[in-house]
Amino acid sequence: MSSKDGRRSGDGGRGRTPRDGAGDARRGGNGDARRGGPRGGDGARAGGAPRRGGSSAQGSSAGRGAGDGREQGAGRGQGAGRGRPAAGRGTSAPRAGQAAARPRRPVRGKPSEPQRDVHVEDGVRLQKVLASAGLGSRRACEDLIAQGRVEVDGVRVTELGVRVDPARAVVHVDGMRLQLDSSRVTLALNKPRGVVSTMHDPDGRPSIAELVADRPERLFHVGRLDADSEGLLLLTNDGELANHLAHPSHEVAKTYLVTVRGKVAGNVANKFLHGIELEDGVVQADAYRVVDQVADQTMIEVVLHSGRNRVVRRMFEEVGYPVTRLVRTRIGPIALGNLRPGTTRVLGRTELGTLMAGVGL
Repeated sequence: MSSKDGRRSGDGGRGRTPRDGAGDARRGGNGDARRGGPRGGDGARAGGAPRRGGSSAQGSSAGRGAGDGREQGAGRGQGAGRGRPAAGRGTSAPRAGQAAARPRRPVRGKPSEPQRDVHVEDGVRLQKVLASAGLGSRRACEDLIAQGRVEVDGVRVTELGVRVDPARAVVHVDGMRLQLDSSRVTLALNKPRGVVSTMHDPDGRPSIAELVADRPERLFHVGRLDADSEGLLLLTNDGELANHLAHPSHEVAKTYLVTVRGKVAGNVANKFLHGIELEDGVVQADAYRVVDQVADQTMIEVVLHSGRNRVVRRMFEEVGYPVTRLVRTRIGPIALGNLRPGTTRVLGRTELGTLMAGVGL
């Protein structure tokens, strides 16, 4: 090779971009330096022409070798980022000697139990039963069934051909119990002051029996109000409902409007909400709210679950404020409203259904 060619090769080594593999070698060297390989200068000298008239063919061969090394390095470290493990970037093949991760087994749920059959062969079509209970036309009741909003004895029914026994079936619509027995009735009574909560009084005092003497059903009262108290009482001939309402595990919240003498201190509310010690145990109010307050009397609304005898009067007496008037305005979802003293009204379907659902029926 002439000295002219040698100078050209040397010029290529000094930084000019050669046409052969020297450029690849320089780029490969730089890449390897960034990836932990040999320094860029060494790569350039290895890929370029020898300083002392070496053959350009050797430089080209070295350049290809450096380029191949770069490609190998890229293949090993792809997605790893400068020698870091490749697991952070995506899925990669497991290393030699590393066991492949086992696929997760699908979680198996409990086998579903077969749905209980509530169909009664000689019964009444369910949509007719719903319509008779006042839920609308038969077509509207069919829509309720098709939408899955009806349950019979705890089983959701969506077929229109199901027949049930109205005397025995327990039917819920949107979680509300339906009273299918038309012979059962529940009344709301506004008991006046001076009337005792009994169906018969041996002392001859006025009783609630006189207020429902025109009713053909044999009614009995649910809960009590003392003679000096007034307001809402429930009367029914449904023994199952009465037992659930009276059971301690299903104590329904009752709301009272109480009038006491004087201006009540602010700490009385805290005492009611945290519990007041009575001779038969501690009683705690669910809610306490001052409705009105004047110079000589205060009107307070109190909500209690307790059904103890004269419990509201005893609580106020314990904190030093005797009750001058007590009116029960609500029992669970049933409100006294504008019912006049001494009169009754039959509970509506929604009221009765909500009351029954509240006591687990």
